[in-house]
This record gives sequence, structure tokens and C-alpha cells, in this order.
Amino acid sequence: MAEIAAEEAALIARAKAGDLPAYEQIVECHQATAFRVAWLITRSSSDAEEATQDAFLKAYRALDRFRDGAPFRPWLLRIAANEARNRRVAESRRERLSLRMLEEAPAGASPSAEEELVDADSRRRLVAAIGRLPERDRLAIASRYFLDLGEAEMAGALGCRPGTVKSRLSRALARLRTEMENEDE
Repeated sequence: MAEIAAEEAALIARAKAGDLPAYEQIVECHQATAFRVAWLITRSSSDAEEATQDAFLKAYRALDRFRDGAPFRPWLLRIAANEARNRRVAESRRERLSLRMLEEAPAGASPSAEEELVDADSRRRLVAAIGRLPERDRLAIASRYFLDLGEAEMAGALGCRPGTVKSRLSRALARLRTEMENEDE
């Protein structure tokens, strides 16, 4: 882990000095995670892709303000989240479209089709419940469980103190449980 951080610090230093291939390596390393963060906010692949591209461009332009030795990923994810928020338009319409696509997925003809339908329905219900949560809760849950960020990285990405991460995640999970229970009624 320390070796990876040292390699990344070296790439950042080279990128700050104007080495574009070094920055391209940074982009390759973090592109998928930044896209997932943007998608969780926009619920649109095209908007998430644009937000991710703009986030990397803004991060490159702001590299001189990036604090040496600080973790890069949370800083970048915060930029990506802000860019995605700027692009979010008609979110509820996109959520309905995503859910409709999940519901219309064809069922298999195999004997395990019933299990697949139950799993698909559970996933659909979970995605719908997460989608009904406030953005702050969605980002907390996504950061931990979809992106597998640690507490320190979550704090950086969410823009809060490390001590706040646990309580924010706990409240978000409680709201998700309530959402799921309300759906069952």
C-alpha cells in the first residue's frame, strides 16, 4: 500500500511538472471509481462520463493546489461528485427509466429462472430504496459498499471529518432499512 502511494505521489509530481503521460496513468488508475461516483449521483452513463472527464480536467488544472502527501483519490472523487451534481437534471425521470429497464429485463427459461427473478426483484427493490434516499445517504452507502472506500477515503470524498463517517453511514443505513420496510408494507 505504501509502495502504491509512493508511486502515485511520484506520478503526481511528474504531472505537476507538465508530464502528460504521468497524468494519463493517474487517470487510468482512478477512472472507473470516478465514473461510479458520478453515475451514483447522475444515474446517467452519458452524464457520468462527461462529469468524469470534466473532473479529471479540473483536477489537472488544480494540481498545483493539490497538497503533496495528501491522498489523491478522495480529492479527485470530491471533484467528480461536484461535477456530477452540476450535471444532474431531472433525476427522478432517470431513476424511473433505470428501474423500468430493470423490471423489463427478460427472465431466463432455465429452472433457476425463479431464483433469478427473486434476485432481480431484490436488487430492483434495493436500488429503488437507495434511489429514494437523500443524496448524502446515497453517497455514504455507495462510498462504503459499492466503492469499498475506507473511513479516511470516505471522509475525503464526502467532505467530512473521519469521525463523522461512521455516524453518517449508520444513519444512512438506518434510513435505508426504514425505506425497505416501508416498501414491504
